Amino acid sequence: MKRATLGLSTLALAMGLSAGGSAMAANQAPTLTPEEFEKAKTMYFQRCAGCHGVLRTGATGKSLLPKDTLKKGTERLSRIIELGTEGGMNNFDDIFEKADIDLLAKYIQNEPPVPPEMSLEMMKEHTKQFVALEDYPTKPLHGRNWENFFVVIERDAGKAAIIDGDTKEVIAHLDTGYAVHVIKGSEHHKVDHPKDAVGRFWYTIGRDGKVNKIDLWQTPDKMLVAETKMAYDARDIAVSGDGKYVIAGGYWPPHFVIMDADTLDPLKVVSTRGINVDGEYVNEARVAAIYTTPNESTFLVAVKELGQMWQVDYTDLDNLRIEQINSAKFLHDGFFDPSGRYFQIAANASNKMVVVDTKTRKLEALIDVVDLPHPGPGANWIDKECGQVSGTTHLGVGTVSVWGSDPINKPDQAWKLCYEVETDGAGVFIRTHPDSQYVWADQTKHPEVEVQQSVQVFDKDTREIVKTIRVTEEEGKVAVHIEFTQDGSEAWVSVWNRKDNSNATGEIVVYDAKTLEEKYRIKGLTTPTGKFNVHNRINHVT
Repeated sequence: MKRATLGLSTLALAMGLSAGGSAMAANQAPTLTPEEFEKAKTMYFQRCAGCHGVLRTGATGKSLLPKDTLKKGTERLSRIIELGTEGGMNNFDDIFEKADIDLLAKYIQNEPPVPPEMSLEMMKEHTKQFVALEDYPTKPLHGRNWENFFVVIERDAGKAAIIDGDTKEVIAHLDTGYAVHVIKGSEHHKVDHPKDAVGRFWYTIGRDGKVNKIDLWQTPDKMLVAETKMAYDARDIAVSGDGKYVIAGGYWPPHFVIMDADTLDPLKVVSTRGINVDGEYVNEARVAAIYTTPNESTFLVAVKELGQMWQVDYTDLDNLRIEQINSAKFLHDGFFDPSGRYFQIAANASNKMVVVDTKTRKLEALIDVVDLPHPGPGANWIDKECGQVSGTTHLGVGTVSVWGSDPINKPDQAWKLCYEVETDGAGVFIRTHPDSQYVWADQTKHPEVEVQQSVQVFDKDTREIVKTIRVTEEEGKVAVHIEFTQDGSEAWVSVWNRKDNSNATGEIVVYDAKTLEEKYRIKGLTTPTGKFNVHNRINHVT
């Protein structure tokens, strides 16, 4: 954690004003020293800005502007931070010491500092190539089954681990941006680049806006081949279908950036500030998620606070064509149906799943679900009654919502709730595999330790939970995120340490996907979260 914290101290200074002058509220706000202000600002960026916004105007989380926080006062705010809320906010008593919680409570009663903008020229200054394009190998330099590699986020170490899915060996720990949120791979061949193969290159995006390019054909010491920086705070990234471009979206500044996929050289910046679905101008209109449409030459950009999906045609960057599709607030994350035509994304503040038809580039449907849907990479499977279905977990309640998603063969069931599965606790990820009989859901958001440390598995046919798996019983650790191996024979679950996250005490627990019995524990990982199997992700296996 020391390395990441030092890096964020510099980033936090860039993210806003110093502790003096206009950064302090004129009335009633608790006084902080410059050192306390900077420490609290870094803590807020690390743990709070994602839900409440850099400017603290609120989104998934409530507004934390002084006009709202001063009414509550330090003692009450500290209590809320310490214990969390039933609405889905985490408890932080096992992450921060009491003094740090009190410091955060004081900080959010002060006026939020306004971060600087970032120009294209500034991004170019951060662009580096560690391996020249002409030195890329023409075939893998190892004898491994790289299509069954797992690319794993080691969140608080600022690293990505590469794990051999066949041997369970950790091949590399690669330096990346702080708190990588998503890693995505190339999905198609480039006609003019014969060295490229589907899934060979992977791109990371960190909370600090740093982008890394990983080459899975290289030896471990050379897998990190390029990097750049496109924002101060960011969440998602994608690769164009022709393999020519990479796009990343910023939380701050609120924009998206299109880069050259070979070199990561930034080519185009587009602001996402604008008018939301309620007709109000939004300055902090953040890019929550970005995806490549499998059947169209476009990107899908989810502009969180606007409640809009932007379908961006990348065939002509000089004359960029963008369809702005109104839906609902606040857009978060989503996934495609098996056909690749329909994109399903959570509008978690509206308790809806949004469906976009990427062929017509229009809104297809709004599906009512329950509190704060959060599908992560999502899940698709076949139900005996409703046919093709899709599902989501929820941040606010222990429920998996399942809806029909096949308008061709099951038009009467399409985009309608099919059934719900009640789980023990709210969660953030749901996952399955076409060759598996089961759907897995984590319960990370529940306040009770035993539930946080367990995942639940339900049968696709009976719709009943068949097993609750206690993944860990170690103090301070939770179970999060599920990913299957290439053939669907194993399900991998991360064990994440919420407090002592500076050491490699995290692990991935491997289960037999049929018997649901534990097979293996992959150790030596620091706060492992998202795990991306190369074959499954590039083929949209959900």
